[in-house]
Amino acid sequence: MHSKYILFSFLLFNLLATAQKPANSDKFAHTFSIVAQDPASGDMAVGVQSHWFSVGTAVPWGKSGVGVVATQSFVNQRYGFEGLQLMEEGLSAEQALEKLKKEDEGAAFRQVAMLSKDGSIAAFTGEKCVEAALHLVEDNYSIQANMMEDENVVYAMRKAYKENSELPLPERVVAAMKAAQASGGDIRGKQSSALIVVEEDAPEHPWLDKKIDLRVEDHKTPVEELSRLLNVHRAYEFMTEGDVAMENENAKAALEAYEKAENLLPANEEIKFWKAVALVNSDQVNKSVPIFERLFMNDKRWQRLLKRLPASSLISIDNSALNYLLNL
Repeated sequence: MHSKYILFSFLLFNLLATAQKPANSDKFAHTFSIVAQDPASGDMAVGVQSHWFSVGTAVPWGKSGVGVVATQSFVNQRYGFEGLQLMEEGLSAEQALEKLKKEDEGAAFRQVAMLSKDGSIAAFTGEKCVEAALHLVEDNYSIQANMMEDENVVYAMRKAYKENSELPLPERVVAAMKAAQASGGDIRGKQSSALIVVEEDAPEHPWLDKKIDLRVEDHKTPVEELSRLLNVHRAYEFMTEGDVAMENENAKAALEAYEKAENLLPANEEIKFWKAVALVNSDQVNKSVPIFERLFMNDKRWQRLLKRLPASSLISIDNSALNYLLNL
């Protein structure tokens, strides 16, 4: 009886799941999102939040030199993958979206927005999307939402996006998402979020396609966590600058970059360590001493790492000074 009950439950679950999802649907992703382009830099972004696990693996799509797509509600990821292909082949966002809609028997359940690098934008909300569902296409951006608390969510997003025009594109997108959540957001609550940013021009190397690619898979406050991760991302951009400067033996530039990173993440020990190394490399060993001292007190592994750096030419210091630091 027990095995029969399990089999019956399994079959019932699959039957219900199939009944809930229209043809060609990959996932549920009832959500709010924004696709946007910075008119100055040409950068393009997608920001999204949902009460669904790992929304970033389904809704946001983007490719540098091409455009961005948000495909949601009962997600058909073909809109993302083929939408980018069609725009890369020269179709406008409107033409690409219209072509894919005509080929989709479940179009009434979809909500999709596309933005091409040339600035063309198109959005669609199927009549079967769960209330409150609508989209707003504006200059350089489109906001779309379904299964929201009410229609105020998209208008709150638009207001916040307009009012934060001084912010860089990624931070501006996150500001709009915070406003959406503050206005009620998804009627079911919140679980995951994502942010991608691509450039107007294709990169020299395809693995450098996305400038930003952040996901919060499962969190009580996913937009706030996404905002925190974006701040960490900015700090590590400065860390990368510092690392490159170190490789080029420009200790002064490295120190400046690490200090900018530290301003964004003042409690991060990794940043403090490399800032101290940059101080040593710029002949400011005395200033590095209190930093190393605190780091070594918290975790002796930083001391062991410091000992390994001369062999990799990452620190320029004579043996007596190095021994002094290693015995702090």
